[in-house]
Amino acid sequence: MQRKTKFTATLVLLVIASLATSCNQVTEKAKEEANKIVAQTTESVQKVIDDLGLVYVEEGAQTIVTYDEVNAAQQAWCDALVKIGQIKEEGGDYKAFAEKVLSDAYNYDQGKVFFKPTLAYGDQTFRNDKKGALAYFVGGDPAYPNDKGFALTPWVKARYDNSGEKNEGIQIYGSVAITMGNVWVTGKDGKEVMVDKTWVFKKGKDGKLRIIVHKSSLPFAPATK
Repeated sequence: MQRKTKFTATLVLLVIASLATSCNQVTEKAKEEANKIVAQTTESVQKVIDDLGLVYVEEGAQTIVTYDEVNAAQQAWCDALVKIGQIKEEGGDYKAFAEKVLSDAYNYDQGKVFFKPTLAYGDQTFRNDKKGALAYFVGGDPAYPNDKGFALTPWVKARYDNSGEKNEGIQIYGSVAITMGNVWVTGKDGKEVMVDKTWVFKKGKDGKLRIIVHKSSLPFAPATK
């Protein structure tokens, strides 16, 4: 009886050892596959860095914003601004569209946004939540009585231009890009207004660029004697 018990115990130990070895092999194989994926990702990221001639990129970046993506995001913002006013003029649900723009173009639904609109002031200068941003663009919120709806002017045309030549006004640091330049908006009367604009975009896990910082102001005009 004692000999049988020892045999059984030995068999159990052998089975456990076998399972442990098998698990270790699976774990090692999983690690190898993971390292292979990381290496491939790193290679693809490095290719983009080299192709764009980027110098300052965050260490360990797993995704890179491209100049084309940044320019497309800026133009999309300009187009959306015009579209909000157009929908209002046509009697459509401009507020719902503006809310969608804030979800698609800004990072409010994913995390933080720092937004300083052109015409905001006082204790409501900064609109770091979606409610405040929506009020600025379409008005109608009693919590923001001074907002008339910047997008409802309406603007019939909007364009942007970054500072410097070509893409000099864009800095890319991996998944984050910074732009500095101007936006021009044109009213129905044909008058064009220029504002100074700084944007910071971050690429999300879904591959979309969203605004995490938006700083806008009218150009400084020194007093004339």
